Amino acid sequence: MKYFKTSDGLNLAYTDEGESAGPPLLCLPGLTRNGSDFEDLASALGGRRRLIALTLRGRGASDRDPEFLNYNVGIEGRDVLELLDHLGLGKVVIVGTSRGGLIAMLLAAVAKDRLAGVLLNDIGPEIAGDGLSRIMVYLGVAPNARDFEAAAGALKATLSAQFPDVTDARWLASARRWFEMGQEGLRLNYDPKLRDAVVAVSAQPAPDMWPLFDALEGLPVAVLRGANSDLLSAATVAAMLARRPDLIVAEVPNRGHVPFLDEPESLAALDALLVRVDSAAST
Repeated sequence: MKYFKTSDGLNLAYTDEGESAGPPLLCLPGLTRNGSDFEDLASALGGRRRLIALTLRGRGASDRDPEFLNYNVGIEGRDVLELLDHLGLGKVVIVGTSRGGLIAMLLAAVAKDRLAGVLLNDIGPEIAGDGLSRIMVYLGVAPNARDFEAAAGALKATLSAQFPDVTDARWLASARRWFEMGQEGLRLNYDPKLRDAVVAVSAQPAPDMWPLFDALEGLPVAVLRGANSDLLSAATVAAMLARRPDLIVAEVPNRGHVPFLDEPESLAALDALLVRVDSAAST
């Protein structure tokens, strides 16, 4: 684990492993997740690509922000650019899971020159209401489970309809990534005030995010959709493909929101994206 300090004084955690001649992968996690979500992808890649995984402010080992309204895509995008500057990186391929994909689309609009390509993991310019409602059920709510094993059982009971073939061992690994042990038992490993930030944003009119997707024009782009996703609909993916006929599209069976990224379909889409990225970089 490494750290860098943002321009407003927070220490953010990231990992940096592997190496390659082409642009590195910068992995950005979902709303409540952290950089450990990309350990399976890193293992599958086996070090053949440099992979940097950022834990956004307020999550995991990164500092909490005393002002919860700073938990927004704009400031998180600024943090990403500051990490790139800290590492001396000109361009990266962003692997953006859910919230991370929204950050990637924003960066395409405001700092496109820093992007070599983008993989959107179960996220697009339209977000289905069912998925948002499900997220609000647990967002910021402390876990009832007494230990990681109990939390894994709760995850399986809640999510097995979307993820029917996930093993008990994987549910346990997920519980260890998404919660932490405190003095009084399991607790959230992110700032519960993330809920207040989402509520504040939800009170405003929903923005049109299609211009952000359109800002990806000219960049190699792939989108993954969990076949059972309740956040990214098949209709939205079809609309994305209509606007970008060169879009790499993969649907991952037996996955909801979000695929783990080490599935064969996910890896094949990433490989196809990197072929385009490397080809563009060599011309």
